[in-house]
Amino acid sequence: MKKQAYIAILGFEREGQSLLKFLQKRGLAQMAGHTRINADIWILDRDSEVRRRVGARESKRIHWQLGSGYLKNLARFNIIYRSPGIPYTLPQLYQARCDGVIVSSATKLFFEELERLPERKRPLVIGVTGSKGKGTTTTLIYEILKRGGRKTVLAGNIGRPMLDTLSAAKKAQFVILELSSFQLQDLPYSPDIAVVLDIFPDHLDAHKTLREYYGSKANIGRFQKKQDVIFYFGNNKLSRTIASKSPARKFSIIPKTDDLKKNFEMAAAVARFLGVSKEIIGNAMRSFRGLEHRMERVQTIENITFWNDSAATNPEAAVMAIRTLVESEKQHGKNGIILITGGKDKGLDYTPLAKTIQRSPHVELVVLFGENKNKIEKALVISNRKLVIQKVKNLESAVKLAYHKSQSLITNYQLPITILFSPASASFDQFQSYTDRGEQFKRIVRTLVGKRHRAL
Repeated sequence: MKKQAYIAILGFEREGQSLLKFLQKRGLAQMAGHTRINADIWILDRDSEVRRRVGARESKRIHWQLGSGYLKNLARFNIIYRSPGIPYTLPQLYQARCDGVIVSSATKLFFEELERLPERKRPLVIGVTGSKGKGTTTTLIYEILKRGGRKTVLAGNIGRPMLDTLSAAKKAQFVILELSSFQLQDLPYSPDIAVVLDIFPDHLDAHKTLREYYGSKANIGRFQKKQDVIFYFGNNKLSRTIASKSPARKFSIIPKTDDLKKNFEMAAAVARFLGVSKEIIGNAMRSFRGLEHRMERVQTIENITFWNDSAATNPEAAVMAIRTLVESEKQHGKNGIILITGGKDKGLDYTPLAKTIQRSPHVELVVLFGENKNKIEKALVISNRKLVIQKVKNLESAVKLAYHKSQSLITNYQLPITILFSPASASFDQFQSYTDRGEQFKRIVRTLVGKRHRAL
């Protein structure tokens, strides 16, 4: 007799869509642990328009539970695949687990598929985590290994969803994964080489406590073997603590800089360990142009340079952006900095950002917008330094104000001006994502610059 299986995909953005394709290709019943094909799959998503938005086709085996009731009746499923954006600690998921439902993820499925390979054919998995710099470090390791002639796949929280790369990953020498706390939270596997960058408070809008957040990060090394390797920043207390949870061989990296270049140092250390020559590493670093929305130079006009750092979704990320600009100015001459910041609060403390601004005479003006602008302002005004702060309603108003003020500063002080957009906050108050936010910033800048050119 056929046994009915019910499978749920919880969250239907890129990873959920990738997972559906994989399950359909592999066979739904097999994924639910049954030998006969008689399985239905349900898409659960808060967005009531997601089916129309992604153009999903009709299917007898695919069902939809969308909108405000998307988490109802989870106990009926055999297995639920949770997308990273859905917290593992949701009360409804906790109850489902208590009811005997298996809760898994595409990340776990990816590791399981690699584990099925004979050991001699299994790629070496390098996983990178941290509160800031994961994307840059992951991509740079990938670029260095690729330049060194290694067959390498890049996936995870950056680039293509993991399951989309599985076929290539099985044939590769190295798989480089960017791993977020949400992907690591319930993952019972660790990569062969773990990389732990700077760790600081983040995602308190999704994790119940900082202890839970740090515990999720620690899974990157918790399940390693003694012959595995973990790299970490030795000058970051939390990075050291997370590395201490791993039984693997430990490599402490003490960076020479305290700005974004430290992630380059980490990538180089991993590459050297893997036998890549200094020449190849140097060439890869010199040719690396960085990632979009991460300290991305947008445009320069009349001594005013715009930087897009929309991926800075926590205060420490904005701190790193300011430090990077200040360090650059030490080498190339002083610039005045106008900081545009603010967005959706994640329950974080903005004191580190306030202290950095207080200590930096380069910051001439802070323009605040977004849901948390008053909270950031409160942190900034607890200072002995007289700082010019202005609040506006939205990003467009912020950019226009910063541009107008920069022209006055250039006239008064004869200094080049840097307009840095580093929000220190999530994007979901006014934007779909940090990518959407960064794209809108660049569009606003280019419109302003275009108008200026036409006026000249």
